[in-house]
Amino acid sequence: MALADASDAIVEGVGRTMPGWVESSVARILDAWGKADDATRTKVAQDAVVAGRAAAARVTGELRALLALDAAEQRMTPLEIVRTAVREPTEVLERAGVPPVVRDAFEERAWPDDRYGLVPRTLGDLGDADLGPLQLAWGLAKTKVLRARADE
Repeated sequence: MALADASDAIVEGVGRTMPGWVESSVARILDAWGKADDATRTKVAQDAVVAGRAAAARVTGELRALLALDAAEQRMTPLEIVRTAVREPTEVLERAGVPPVVRDAFEERAWPDDRYGLVPRTLGDLGDADLGPLQLAWGLAKTKVLRARADE
């Protein structure tokens, strides 16, 4: 898979799955908390829909900006950008008064802003298993481009 193809597939897949990922992440944490009344649950679900759309727009915009750069200038990976999507569901949960979850020491160090343990480990964690391998395909394609230049 060529770098441009992998990049396009990542942006498309993230844009398609991000809203649902935000909604399901918020619902999962709210359910685990178990202290929200019906009115709060309804409000949080509505807020999660808005947050999901906002996360998709922000993250795909940042992905497009990264992937538009020359391969040698890309200082982040798509997954690093996708992991910032915890911002929107975290805001929804905080506004609802949901306390942070207990996380292990590694997660607290690696993702200090992820108060609810939401960070996707792979692109596939967004809800489409076919997204998972795209990070590897992108990395391999980028490496191929950079090695070809080095050999010139």
